Amino acid sequence: MATQHLNSALHAPAVPPAYPMAKPGYGKRSAVGQQRRTHDDFALLPTRERYVAGFVDRLPDGAAMSIKQLAKQLPLYGQQAIGTALNALSVAGHLRRVRCAVGAGDETRWVSRTFWSRTARDNEWWNTYLATENASRATAPTAPLEAPAPPGLAAPAEAPAPTAVPLQRTPPEAAPDTAPPTAPPASPAAPAAPAAPAGPAAPAAPPAATARSAAFSPAYLALAELGRKDIRLALSADDCAALEPQAAAWFARGVDADYLIAALTAGLPAQVDCPPRFVRRRLTDKIPPYRPAGHSSPGTSTPAPSPARRLLVECTDCGRPGRPEALPDGLCRPCRAAHSEGGGAPSVDPAEIADVKAHMANIRDLLKAP
Repeated sequence: MATQHLNSALHAPAVPPAYPMAKPGYGKRSAVGQQRRTHDDFALLPTRERYVAGFVDRLPDGAAMSIKQLAKQLPLYGQQAIGTALNALSVAGHLRRVRCAVGAGDETRWVSRTFWSRTARDNEWWNTYLATENASRATAPTAPLEAPAPPGLAAPAEAPAPTAVPLQRTPPEAAPDTAPPTAPPASPAAPAAPAAPAGPAAPAAPPAATARSAAFSPAYLALAELGRKDIRLALSADDCAALEPQAAAWFARGVDADYLIAALTAGLPAQVDCPPRFVRRRLTDKIPPYRPAGHSSPGTSTPAPSPARRLLVECTDCGRPGRPEALPDGLCRPCRAAHSEGGGAPSVDPAEIADVKAHMANIRDLLKAP
């Protein structure tokens, strides 16, 4: 990285007009304070990384940043090469993959984003920038993040207005109080009386559901939510009950349900043969450390999700989530070690390669001999 590559690198192709955009909330996000685009951008990068970086830099905010989509648009390299290039760009300080919490309450979900900076930044800059993003997301209202909705939703917004006006103007609002004795013999206003009690009767169902959910611990509910986040980790009721003590140990260390679900679903294999056994192993291997004494106790950890972190950094290689400080260069410890070993591999002497080829040719000739 310290040596400037003066070779004539290929120019990245222009972004096609039909390049796919990510789902609302996902995709590329440009960092602040970048330098203006010049012809010498990414001059210190190797040819492949410079090629990929030039293309990513021209993508608009919200564009899809998956390895598969990038490989479709960059025909010179396959998915594995694109993934390796993104790892190198993360180490060089040009990008960070993060998970952001979108929504509020029971509607909270985690979306993946890629923050991009044309100007290379060090780890301290990224940590400060992401901490600022996290603080702003924790204090800002989250409803606008779910704003992308079809225009058809404007009609229901106007519908309650006319309905609310008659309910406020109709004097028979007092009728429900006296309706039980005189409701059947009521005159033309009587048909409206059953409609009024029908409205208040609807909220009777949520308290029952709330009471039913209150019977389960936050650990049980988090385990039950795994199957909805990723079908490969679908657990039965008995599985949730058996794994509940281990999940409760996570809550006792100060984490919330979003953190537990994100940690258990990160970097899943293509197929999980036994979800209960897989989840049990991850609950044991990835259990977080205890928080300092200033944080909430296990008994009061349930209401903690409101001030919880709403942004986690993802390992660019394997997708493991964590705090920015725990993932320097955007890579977790195992991936960072593998990247450094791969980058520092010694080159093979051409003479040795020729000797090996000659030796293999001799072996093939011997096998052909009668």
